[in-house]
Amino acid sequence: MSLENPTSFDFWYAVNNTEVLRHPATLLETFGNTMVNYHLLTEPMDETDKVRVREGRIEAYKPQIITPTSFGQAALEGFGEEAERYAEWLRDNEGDLMILKYGFAIKKQAISDHLVSENLPMVIEQLKAHLDEQDDPMSALVVGVEEPWEVCLLKLMVEVVQRSAPKHVTDLRNDPDGRRHEIEFAFLEASRDPARIPELSQKLHDLGLFAQFEDRFFSLCRSNH
Repeated sequence: MSLENPTSFDFWYAVNNTEVLRHPATLLETFGNTMVNYHLLTEPMDETDKVRVREGRIEAYKPQIITPTSFGQAALEGFGEEAERYAEWLRDNEGDLMILKYGFAIKKQAISDHLVSENLPMVIEQLKAHLDEQDDPMSALVVGVEEPWEVCLLKLMVEVVQRSAPKHVTDLRNDPDGRRHEIEFAFLEASRDPARIPELSQKLHDLGLFAQFEDRFFSLCRSNH
């Protein structure tokens, strides 16, 4: 068996024997990348009362919108008449649909890997207490299998995406290109640091939206004089 190319049996064995005990308390970002700090516990097959603790980071990339039309064309290329009818349905209902593309990468350089001489339930309780003390909103605790352990992280991220997707859909329907989020962040930064007000002005002009936010901008300027 290869970790890089697990067989179908290996893949589903890992999926079915993985349990996410703690999800990140905070959802994934809609308009930026998010770093998830994972703690993965596995039991070596040939050792008793030993637990391997892997700690690392997964970078989740910001979700991207795929239009139903382009999705239909890409996914159904080379298929027959039935697929064409499905593609037509996608196009006809495009206003009611939103397809999101997610991506993420395990940060290999951040991985630590060590064995603990203790039984699994005890390690789980100890690590839960440790994470409670850390109070990291992006920490996750997973119990999985030794090989292929990366699949355990895939299951974690699928569940994290499922929890975050409804908010992403709402956010992206209201702000498809992220401009409003970008502007709100720029106003927030300028309110914290008046030296960034000229930067805010330039951004509004570059986006062609200065007139729309003119009153708010000058109100901010007045409050800092």
